[in-house]
Amino acid sequence: MMCLGFWYRIRPGADQTAPLCRRTPNRLIANSGLHILTNLLVAVLMLPSVTPPASAQRVRVAVAANFTAAAKEIGALFEQATGHKVSYSFGSTGQLYAQITQGAPFEVFLAADRVRPAQAVAAGLAVAGSRFTYATGRLVLFSTDESLVTDATTLRNPSITRIAVANPTTAPYGAAAMAALQALDVYATLAPRIVYGNNIAQTYQFVATGNSEVGFIALSQIARKRAGARWLVPDHLYPTLAQDAVLLRRGANNRAARGFLAFLKGPVVAAVKMRYGYGVGN
Repeated sequence: MMCLGFWYRIRPGADQTAPLCRRTPNRLIANSGLHILTNLLVAVLMLPSVTPPASAQRVRVAVAANFTAAAKEIGALFEQATGHKVSYSFGSTGQLYAQITQGAPFEVFLAADRVRPAQAVAAGLAVAGSRFTYATGRLVLFSTDESLVTDATTLRNPSITRIAVANPTTAPYGAAAMAALQALDVYATLAPRIVYGNNIAQTYQFVATGNSEVGFIALSQIARKRAGARWLVPDHLYPTLAQDAVLLRRGANNRAARGFLAFLKGPVVAAVKMRYGYGVGN
């Protein structure tokens, strides 16, 4: 038996404050316990699950530095839509491709040109038929000094002592800048004043911190910023900045990798790319 409650009564000769126990049948106790246990089990089963879907996977993406901001936004949208996870490594296209050839564990490659993804396919490092142009970029001459940049004549200003350019060997935007300088016939004059960044992100930092008065950077890096002065370099002064994506061999059987590339072609991502000043590719 169990005591479910107490009451007091006075017995002749007994302690008048001693409690007496009310007896309850064992069956009633057992049924009550079972009822409580059942309710607890139902409550636990109704709690939301915190375990990710069994089909969720992670994709490791090597991304050209100019696409950093857009890629982060796209990655968040992809994770929200699919449950998969994205890990990024940012750098110059040439540096990333060198890492891929050396066995870096990337599954998708978003380059800033068409050359390296094509080389990856030719070398057997990427899946044939998976390459496509995911964006086309624009080159700008930028300064934090809002009175310094107007148009091409800015490059003939003798007061400018440092011009930031990304390494043309490894960074396609650097190669585009060099082509523009040569097309404008100012390269020979400006060559001693050029400061080279390892990639387009570092080149932007040279200008943003005042280490260079002006610099050639990607439009995407300042497309959503109002501060500073900029000149959008005409397209005919440099080769088209077509940026290709490719599925690397390591990601051939990864659903998240294939899903990410498919997502990159969709209308949601197209809107993101346009906000950052990119053409949407094909």
